[in-house]
Amino acid sequence: MSFTEKSIVCADCGKTFAFTVEEQEFYASKSLTNDPKRCPTCRQARKAERNGGSGGNYGRSPRQMYPVTCGQCGAQTQVPFQPRGDKPVYCRDCYTKSRQ
Repeated sequence: MSFTEKSIVCADCGKTFAFTVEEQEFYASKSLTNDPKRCPTCRQARKAERNGGSGGNYGRSPRQMYPVTCGQCGAQTQVPFQPRGDKPVYCRDCYTKSRQ
């Protein structure tokens, strides 16, 4: 399928923005059939508003991280769960090695 750059008027701010060939290819790869209604600036503002201004955390509060010492190499790291103390907790590198 051949794409050509389109000029679209933003539904929010009324400014004209370009819907580039690259963006159209991306939309097609994701099976999105409708052209965007908002310019990139308004799209980003709407996404931030919808997500509570969290920037990509999708409306969730920031993840609680807990400091731990790796049970294998002794490195200081953080994990997204509170260790119970009855099992060792590993840093990312040691955990990955133990899974292989």
